[in-house]
Parts: sequence; structure tokens; C-alpha cells
Amino acid sequence: MRRSAGLAEPIQRKQQRQEHASARVLTRRWRILLSFASGVLLALAFANFNLPLLAWVAVAVLIFASLEGSLGEAALRGLLFGVAFYLFSTPWIYTVMHQYGPLPPWEAAGVMALMILAASPYFVAFTLFVTWIARHDKKLAILASPFLWVALELVRARMPDIAFPWNLLGYAAAGNLALVQLTSVTGIYGLSFVVAAYNAVVVWLIGCLIGWLPRLRGQTNSLLPGALLPSFTALLLVVALIGPRFIPRAQASQVAHLVQTNLPQSMEYPANWDALHAGDMSELDRISISAGQKDHGLVVWPEVPAPLSLSQADFARRAQEIARNSQSNFLLGVIGWEPGADGRLAAYNSAALLDPQGREEFHYDKIHLVPFSEYVPWRDFFWFAKNLTGLAGDFRSGTRYAVGNLPGGRFSVFICYEAVFPNDVRQFVLDGANLLINISNDGWFGRSAAPAQHLEMARVRAVEHRRWLLRDTNNGYTVSVDPYGRVVARLPVDVRAELNAPYAFRSDTTFYTRWGDWLPEICAVVSLGLLLVALLRRTGAGLQ
Repeated sequence: MRRSAGLAEPIQRKQQRQEHASARVLTRRWRILLSFASGVLLALAFANFNLPLLAWVAVAVLIFASLEGSLGEAALRGLLFGVAFYLFSTPWIYTVMHQYGPLPPWEAAGVMALMILAASPYFVAFTLFVTWIARHDKKLAILASPFLWVALELVRARMPDIAFPWNLLGYAAAGNLALVQLTSVTGIYGLSFVVAAYNAVVVWLIGCLIGWLPRLRGQTNSLLPGALLPSFTALLLVVALIGPRFIPRAQASQVAHLVQTNLPQSMEYPANWDALHAGDMSELDRISISAGQKDHGLVVWPEVPAPLSLSQADFARRAQEIARNSQSNFLLGVIGWEPGADGRLAAYNSAALLDPQGREEFHYDKIHLVPFSEYVPWRDFFWFAKNLTGLAGDFRSGTRYAVGNLPGGRFSVFICYEAVFPNDVRQFVLDGANLLINISNDGWFGRSAAPAQHLEMARVRAVEHRRWLLRDTNNGYTVSVDPYGRVVARLPVDVRAELNAPYAFRSDTTFYTRWGDWLPEICAVVSLGLLLVALLRRTGAGLQ
């Protein structure tokens, strides 16, 4: 009897393995292909493809493919998702490196490959966690997926040196005026959670319908999450289609004059740059002075598109004359030079405000520099990419979230890439900024998808804090955004002109301003809890 029982146990385990194998509906090849396709689908949700509805199913494809397979395969699936997503949503990385490097095609492709590899581990972690949990409990894996996704988005935004929170999932839904209002409570992460949760419900319903998830069979209550999909969809449609009618319209009380300089882009500037572009600069003087004389308010130039510095006597004199002759406050991007710890002058990507008398009243040094462009992280590690490390700038990072004064209120400036970091912009508002100004030089991107993607992310910062946003760029998109996310004024791209940009000072304190990244932090805690539950279940099963 004992011998028979001993033989029955391995036979039973073999039968269970056979049943488990027969329950699989996807081969390894299909799981890998679907993971790559999922990355492509999500990329198509962003500019320039502009198919945002795909975001509501793209992640479902990845989750569905991640519910089976080995952990090694899961890592490969996450990597392929990241490669597909960045390859189709950020091809402009190659354009920048090749056109403005100028790097040879193979070197530009190599730099892009390095950046994709540096940005993809978050997706690898997602597929690893989902697959690991699903090996014991697919229901728990589906439940955990939206929490894991948002927690990893927070990591993407907070990772030192190589943070790249570009095109977070929620931005695909942020184009809707009603849906984007959620960010005033949760930040962009709330929209990411809603989209990720919808994808998870889609997967649950598919699992129920095809009887794929063994633990769902014969359990009526397990159908409930999938049955919520029609209600979830109906609610989203009502909010998205009818909600915009109920969003208030903000009243502007002042007008700023945003000058789109449209100066040619170059990696290097000759010593006689001023002489070569004397006509361009004279035209900008005329446009700026004429604009400021309309109301003696605020004139803005974008992030420095040329080697312009107030430490240069000729340019300092030009900037002072614009402020004095227009009798306006003049905010502009400059190269700041300040003594470093070693006593040598260090370069900063900066913004300065001159008052109507031409005196510098405000200065801000960019804190969040662009990796591989304004500096090279881990420069010693990239010794093999001499062209890359030689072409990248060598800027120092600022340390102070500066707030300045204008007639009627206080303002802060964030420069270019800083627009994609929600918590960084939040610090300016916490320090008293009633108006947000973003100056940028998106000329590096040409007419790729990057400027439109950049604008979409900057626009959300206005909604998160209920602040007017003035965004001035070298060649587009130069806009005014109201505190609810409406673009109320804009200039055409690739023209030299001035935009009369309405704005007002606001002192609202949104839930997100007060509490910050509370939602992704909760998602991180929940994710850890669900991983612990999965571990305990696996341990318990192993002891039985």
C-alpha cells in the first residue's frame, strides 16, 4: 500500500503538469511576438501617430503574454516591449544624434540603442514580476499589474542620473480635457493607473471568456471583474465625451509677449557668430521692443538657442536695451558662468530676469540636466564613446528652486527637459510660484514627434497645480496654457514672431501640490504587499 501511494504521487504530479501545459493558449513564440507588438501599439498612442485609444488595450497585450513562461523569457519580453516602444515613439533620439551630433549613422544608432537599454529595465521588471506572480496565481498577477506599472513609473521619474519619464502611460489619456483633471489630485500617475487598470480588466475578461485561467473555472464571482468592463467603459466614455463641457474657463488678467526666436540650430558656434547673425538679432530686438511697448509687461525669450550670456558685454548691453526701450520685464535663457568649487568658471543652463531698468532681478540655474546632451552620466564608463562624450555639453546642475517677482505675483521658470518631472515642478509651486514659465529649445528635434510630446507633458504640469503655463520655445511649440489644460494661444512652428500670451497669477493649492506623489507611493507599497502574498503562497505550496 505504501509503495502504491508512493508511485501515485509522482503520477499525480505528472498529470497536473500535463493539465497545466494543456491550459496554455500561447506558445513561447507568440508570447514574444505579442510583447513586441504591445510596445508598438503603445507607441502609436503618442504623437505623431496620435492614436490614444490604443493605450487602453496595448498594455493588456503585454499582461496577457506575461501570464505564462519562464522568468528568463519574461525578461526578454520586457526588453522587447521597451525596444519596440522607444523605437517607434522616440526615433528622434537617432535624429538628434545623427543630424546635430553629427555622429555617423552607426554611432547614432548605437547611442540610441544604449539609451533604449538604459530605459527598458522598468519594463523588464514589470514582466518579471507579473510572470513570477502568475506562476502560482494568475488572478493575483492581473490584480497586481496596474500597481506594479505605476510604481515602476515612479522609479522611472526618480532614478538618479538616468531618469527618463518620457511618455508615461497617463499622457496617452491626457489629451482629453475632462480626464486630465484627475492629475490635480493624483498627478499624471493617476491617469496611468486608470489606463493600466482598464488594461488589467480587459485581460481578466479575456481569461474568463476563454476559460484560460484554471482557477476561474466554475467560480461565478471570478467573472465579476471582467463583467465590470462594460460599466468601466461606459463611465470613461461619459466623462471623456460630456465632461469637457463642465470644465471651467480660466480668466486671464495679463498678457505676456513670448518671442519665438527661430534661430538656426548648431552643435558648434564660431567665434564670429554675432557678426554672422547680426540681422537675426536686430530683428529680434525690434520684435521684442515693439511687443513690450504694447503694455510694458513681460517679454520672454526661450532657452538659449545660441551662445548668449550676460557675462558677455555686447549681449548684456543688448538685453538691457531691450528691457529699457520696451519698459518691460525681460526674461531670457542664457549661459550662466559661476565659479565652481575648484575656482574655475562652470557653465550653467540658466534663466535671468531683467527689470525695466535693465537690472538682473532673478536668476535660475537648471537643476535637472539632460543626460547624454548637457552632461554624460558615468562618463568613465562610456570611455568607448569618445564622440558622444566629446559632443555632449559639460553643464553643472543648479541646486535652488528659484522663485521671482513680477508685478501682481510670483513666478518660476523650469527649463526644457524639466517639464517632464512632475515633482520638480511641484517644488516651485510649494515655494510660492503663482505662474509657471517653461522655456525650451526643441529645435534639436527637428519636426519629429518630440516637440508635440514635450508640449503634452508640459501641459499636464499646469493642470496638476492649477497654474497658468507660459511656454516659449526657439521654433515651436510656443503656447499659453490655462490652469485646466487648454491651449488658449499658440504660434505656428518655424517662424520668428511674438505671441500675445494671456495669463494670470493663481494661488490655488491642489491635492497633488500638497501631497505630491502619494498615489505611486501607495502603488509601490501595494506592489510589495502583493509580491509578499505571492511569495507566502508559493512557500506554503512548496511545504505541502
